[in-house]
Amino acid sequence: MSAPAMGTTKTAHSDVAPKKKRGPGALATAYLVIYNVVMTAGWLVIAVGLVRAYLARGSYHGLYYSIEKPLKFFQTGALLEILHCAVGIVPSSVVLTGFQVLSRVFLTWAVTHSVREVQNEDSVLLFVSAWTITEIIRYSFYTFSLLNHLPYLIKWARYTFFLVLYPMGVTGELLTVYAALPYVQKTGLYSVTLPNKYNFSFDYHTFLILTMVSYIPLFPQLYFHMMRQRKKVLCHVEEYKTE
Repeated sequence: MSAPAMGTTKTAHSDVAPKKKRGPGALATAYLVIYNVVMTAGWLVIAVGLVRAYLARGSYHGLYYSIEKPLKFFQTGALLEILHCAVGIVPSSVVLTGFQVLSRVFLTWAVTHSVREVQNEDSVLLFVSAWTITEIIRYSFYTFSLLNHLPYLIKWARYTFFLVLYPMGVTGELLTVYAALPYVQKTGLYSVTLPNKYNFSFDYHTFLILTMVSYIPLFPQLYFHMMRQRKKVLCHVEEYKTE
């Protein structure tokens, strides 16, 4: 789900005074700065590619092909974020980060790449556009935060643009999966039928339907979580300014 991979930090509560959280070491910080700068640049390349292709063609149809390779590369590169959480250099939930990253990688490779018939669908451009804007803001936010120099505009964009971009991305993702269903059912893509020596069956068509259904409980939880985060972060900033 597109959501726009908004990392969260959990605060532990106990009877003792909370300890100040230690950030990553100097080497880890340098690595994270480089990683986030590269990812920001990568998504900027995708954004420029989309704009240039649109200006050259005069139409938004088929724009996916102009950014297909960088999209696959940089979206797959987000898998490193799961590793960052797992080793502790980023204080975010491994489960939440893994879910958000893997859902996008799944849509990139197992749906859009694998079912070529959907690549001309308007829904693909819808989620790609949402992802692109979201990721440019998100990685810029992380970069400046690591450098301890976060402009308010980027913080505001990080906790405001998702109000539109998150529903936009999810809508594009769902419509793309829905468009892929007839082709998956017709070709039996990634499905395993009985009998076979493993005595195992798997219906990818049904799996995609269940994936779409899973958005019903998950999307509102993630969306309203970000709304609470927005209120907490931006209201805190406003209160600080008025003091």
